[in-house]
Amino acid sequence: MTIILCLRINAQEQIEGEYYLHGAMEVATGFLLKPDSTFQFFFSYGALDREGSGKWFVKGKEVFFNSRPKPELDFAIIKAAVADNNFTILKILDSNKIILRYVFAFLKYPDTTIEEQANEEGEIKVNRKGAKEISLVFEFSPEKISNFQVNKDNNYYEFKMEPSIMEVFFENFHLQIESGTFKGKNPLLDDKEYKYEKSN
Repeated sequence: MTIILCLRINAQEQIEGEYYLHGAMEVATGFLLKPDSTFQFFFSYGALDREGSGKWFVKGKEVFFNSRPKPELDFAIIKAAVADNNFTILKILDSNKIILRYVFAFLKYPDTTIEEQANEEGEIKVNRKGAKEISLVFEFSPEKISNFQVNKDNNYYEFKMEPSIMEVFFENFHLQIESGTFKGKNPLLDDKEYKYEKSN
């Protein structure tokens, strides 16, 4: 048992450090593996920065990453009401007004789905009532979709962004360990495999 424990500790000591992905144009992204078995993920593309964190462990020739459980929704509905008009109006609320126009809504009706983008005030106006489901997506975290089943009698809604909107979550995400490098996918890029090289 002591020998197995030592091997596990030595394996972690060998791969601790900062790893940068190579092969993606204009993107800076990678992982920082700390000695206490925690990690930080970083992703930078132009003015866009996203982060994630959690625990890492080694199994065989792979390193695995897990974060805290992913929230079910990244928007919260704070008001739903009946307004005296023939529209469906959504208001997106956040202290950072600059990002409001990057929210997209999908309103599902019995016969169709309507897609609209918020304006600079965070307002979405659809010339139809009776939506039965509303889905919201933030342009800079497109892998996250928040779905809301709604009362078709309501036609005015207010939503706020949750703090988790830009956080990157991991569930058994894994990379191959190959002599000072990692090989595998990136959670925010295409499905291709990349190489992560350790920083000296």
